Amino acid sequence: MAALLNIQITKKVTVTCSLEESIAIQVDQYAAFANVPADDVVNKALEYVFSKDKDFQQHQTANPHGRASAGLRVKKPIIAATGAKRGRRPTLVKTSLEA
Repeated sequence: MAALLNIQITKKVTVTCSLEESIAIQVDQYAAFANVPADDVVNKALEYVFSKDKDFQQHQTANPHGRASAGLRVKKPIIAATGAKRGRRPTLVKTSLEA
């Protein structure tokens, strides 16, 4: 049995959104079924809906630069400081004098 969605890996941004618990479970199940990351399932499902919704397509044509007032919260990539070392932070240990 093949998955309905054909998912290809592309450039992505990280966003924060909330899903109903039952939908989140189904996303994970579909990802396991299709053997792809859950993010790709959400992306492809939204792409599919946008391609099928004729009213939304007309709205996009009429408002090419339109932006919702409550848009997705896009996370900016973290840029490491010059010379910063990667790895774990040192663990602080209490001495008997500090206790």
